Amino acid sequence: MESNQTRITEVILLGFQVDPALELFLFGFFLLFYSLTLMGNGIILGLICLDSRLHTPMYFFLSQLAIVDMSYASSTVPKMLGNLAMHKKIISFAPCILQTFLYLAFAVTECMILVVMSYDRYVAICYPLQYSLIMSWRVCTVLASACWVFSFLLALVHVTLILRLPFCGPQKINHFFCQIMSVFKLACADTRLNQVVLFAGSVFVLVGPLCLVLVSYSRILLAILSIRSGEGRRKAFSTCSSHLCVVGLFFGSAIVMYMAPKSSHSQEQRKILSLFYSLFNPMLNPLIYSLRNTEVKGSFRRILWKQRPM
Repeated sequence: MESNQTRITEVILLGFQVDPALELFLFGFFLLFYSLTLMGNGIILGLICLDSRLHTPMYFFLSQLAIVDMSYASSTVPKMLGNLAMHKKIISFAPCILQTFLYLAFAVTECMILVVMSYDRYVAICYPLQYSLIMSWRVCTVLASACWVFSFLLALVHVTLILRLPFCGPQKINHFFCQIMSVFKLACADTRLNQVVLFAGSVFVLVGPLCLVLVSYSRILLAILSIRSGEGRRKAFSTCSSHLCVVGLFFGSAIVMYMAPKSSHSQEQRKILSLFYSLFNPMLNPLIYSLRNTEVKGSFRRILWKQRPM
């Protein structure tokens, strides 16, 4: 019975092992990026809520993506910033497991939302006359809810398997947050089942959805090429290009991090990949959508014009 109990109560996050002076620089650098992440996604979310012209399925799913991005970054970055500022790198075991759960849940949610967004674009371009019927608000709500529920249930499966393990050391995690593969190393038991389930889950939520996205966009490309008007082709492509950029960034970094062989990347490289995945991606997403989307830029100008004093 003793061997099944958790023995460690605190975990040391080694983070970025650099000089204290450089830690202060990293704190300011990451704080700036985190602030831009919250501000950019917050602006996108606010514009969608305030502008009735953006009350469409496409922007409904974009608002879900903005919520996920803010939550995703907030699950790991504040603790990392606190560790850099106070030079205190200890996290209790329960918050560590909670961090693992939230990180996994929000990552899977973003993956599912991106797939649903590609389906939305597929229906809009390939079946424009039936679009409002197929993508009704009821369907959109069900799809978004299914993404959230499925993601949290899958994360719960991983965390439940983790909590079955006895933890007695080592007490250190060579990462800036409680990343699931690093948590496995804290267990003093065989974690092969956990690793197999994690790999299978990665295939299911990365390779499968990516294939669905590619199928959707292959059909979209054929539909765009069949449009005779050059202006129509340009408009159709512009509505998809932003989403394609986000998909490429997200799935590319995720597949490299979770499905590449362990020997192909050092631990320091994995930290950088995780940082790009959890901080830079959520910061870039609103920039990509705002810079390449005329409707978002137009909404931003209209909101600013209304706020100007007469």
